[in-house]
Amino acid sequence: MKRRKFLKTASAAGLSLVASPEFPSWVRSPGDTVRVAVMGLNGRGTVLARTFASWRTADVAYVCDVDSVVLAKGVAAVAGVRRGARGVQGLGDFRKALDDKDVDALVIAAPDHWHTPAALLAMQAGKHVYVEKPCGHNPREGELLVEAQRKHQRVVQMGTQQRSAPRSIELMQAIREGIIGKPYLARAWYANTRASIGRGKVAPVPSNLDYELWQGPAPHTPYRDNVIHYNWHWFHRWGTGEICNNGTHEIDVARWALGVDYPVRVTSTGGRYHFEDDWEFPDTQEACFDFADGKTIIWQGQSCNGAETFDRGRGTAILGTGGSAVVDRDGYTIYDLKGKAVKQSLAAKRGDGLNLSADDDMTAQHIGNFLDAIRTGAALHQPITEGAKSVLLGHLGNIAQSTGRALRIDPASGHITGDDEAMKSWQREYAPGWAPVV
Repeated sequence: MKRRKFLKTASAAGLSLVASPEFPSWVRSPGDTVRVAVMGLNGRGTVLARTFASWRTADVAYVCDVDSVVLAKGVAAVAGVRRGARGVQGLGDFRKALDDKDVDALVIAAPDHWHTPAALLAMQAGKHVYVEKPCGHNPREGELLVEAQRKHQRVVQMGTQQRSAPRSIELMQAIREGIIGKPYLARAWYANTRASIGRGKVAPVPSNLDYELWQGPAPHTPYRDNVIHYNWHWFHRWGTGEICNNGTHEIDVARWALGVDYPVRVTSTGGRYHFEDDWEFPDTQEACFDFADGKTIIWQGQSCNGAETFDRGRGTAILGTGGSAVVDRDGYTIYDLKGKAVKQSLAAKRGDGLNLSADDDMTAQHIGNFLDAIRTGAALHQPITEGAKSVLLGHLGNIAQSTGRALRIDPASGHITGDDEAMKSWQREYAPGWAPVV
């Protein structure tokens, strides 16, 4: 999409790219360079670091990781794109980068249990934050992030990059204009064929890993050999399951399309069906979120069965009184009530929606929006006030699944009502000295 059309469409979809009066203290000159530090480099973090380094208006000053082998690869990857005026420096402890007054922003791609604690430390140090989804490990952390952003008046963007995709923005505008009538239901899904993680055993900590810092805010436990670097996603201590991992992306698109915030009722069914191992979340889940205005979001998670929906491994279908739409990272198709395609905009080449590092054009566009917000005061496409709402739905789906009952939700706050037992999952216990503070 040409830039002029993109700006017009984004503005019409409620994504105005003009200077915001909310944060006058930090708006920079449009010609300024934004210096960033990137935390967590195994996969997605290196993609983010390389993408930031490719922007003329950004300089990756530090890359940080607790694994020295991963850190060395990250330094080389960023240096291979473009070295800043002072080059890129590798750090084992990201907190040292926060001490550098010339660093403007922290980019967080560490495991989920680090997202909010690191973001809070960054804001307290006066830094802006780009945080990968899910923005928090539990519902309370989302609230803390919103409180901290308002207190410190920093730019905080969550990395649900489809919010910056021109085709998705174009579709949302068409839905707002009534192309499918009144939208009332959105079905979001993700299907993969993940293998078993087996039964782990206590083992010596690898010499290249600072395991104590890796655990950080989470209650500490002996090192086990089937957790790091990716399988932590499936343990309650560090991860948030598929619904907050990939589900955050698709549920966010569903919420965006329907124009809803907090639900009034949440249910979930599913289980761990495919393997008998250490995996602690469902590998198959269907969660339903009902909203006060008669709208519904349904999440279908398939971690170990790749059967596609609408010939897509991931995506969102929106039903309306006058038609429907199906959208994923490659674009969208709009149908009439009889299922005939009436409008379509798709990428020339189909992307790999199951790519764990998600190295795509949307990421570059989302990062560009973040940099523009810092440099010119442009409105964020996914400010933390919105991102936290989408993440909360995933957390509520997990809580409904673990309790085995329907949750009643306050549509004004997102809090669970009339169920003290379920509300015990609203927050977590932290390692001594690590409880997050705004």
